[in-house]
Amino acid sequence: MTKAHRHEDEPRGTLTVRTIAMPGDTNANGDIFGGWVMSRMDQAGGIAGVDRAQGRVVTVAVDAMTFIHPVKVGDVLSVYTEIESIGRTSMKIHVEAWAKRFRTSMHEKVTDATFTFVAIDEEGRPRPVPKPAED
Repeated sequence: MTKAHRHEDEPRGTLTVRTIAMPGDTNANGDIFGGWVMSRMDQAGGIAGVDRAQGRVVTVAVDAMTFIHPVKVGDVLSVYTEIESIGRTSMKIHVEAWAKRFRTSMHEKVTDATFTFVAIDEEGRPRPVPKPAED
């Protein structure tokens, strides 16, 4: 199986965003729009990026997003993040979205992707990602 199709039992990374899928977020078939899920993932990746970069970041790329299962109205979407790598001004952050199915205890991965963020200064120019603090 490819990385995008792994069906792990447990999420990878840190819970970063948790929200509920509402009727206004559906397509004509009653499934939650993929763009709505991707937006929550971008939001979670941005939170993780801001924490690590200690300031503003912007999304510059999304790699290999595959939707494994649909998200339905009432599902609780949990988005997990893990920093994969850090360059001089950019970071690759692995993002997974999991759905806890409405009125059940079932929890399954619905999609994952790698988001690339660039740290920017107040003028919107790339800036170095700070080195991690020494413990």
